[in-house]
Amino acid sequence: MKKKLHDGKQFAALPWRVAEDGRWEIMLLTSRETGRWVIPKGWPIKGRKPAEVARQEAYEEAGLIGRIIGKSAVGSYHYGKRLANLVVPCKVRVFLFQVERQLEDWPEKDQRETQWFDAHNAALLVEEDGLTEIIDRISTSSRTW
Repeated sequence: MKKKLHDGKQFAALPWRVAEDGRWEIMLLTSRETGRWVIPKGWPIKGRKPAEVARQEAYEEAGLIGRIIGKSAVGSYHYGKRLANLVVPCKVRVFLFQVERQLEDWPEKDQRETQWFDAHNAALLVEEDGLTEIIDRISTSSRTW
């Protein structure tokens, strides 16, 4: 079954936690195709709100259990999704996802690596400038989530 591209719209979870020393940590995972460091994201799912899709992707791609913080996306970024012989321009709306725990097993466990990084290093590791800006802005925010 072929996936509909939904005009290049995707929804993502930005998984975070506060370390014992008070620093923000961001979980990144590797993409299946290129091994780049990314955050969990995916296409819209019929009947689900964007934040619910983001939470579902966090579970499927990284085994994360937690909650979306707030009702709105904290930002968006653009990237080129590599599909077969083409690159589809995508706009990704990012939702803040507070991680409670990571399961021992999940659907894509054997297809990806996951790792916690301090927010500064996470921002340096992702390739998309817009995502770097979101991580930097969120991690230096004085707002209490």
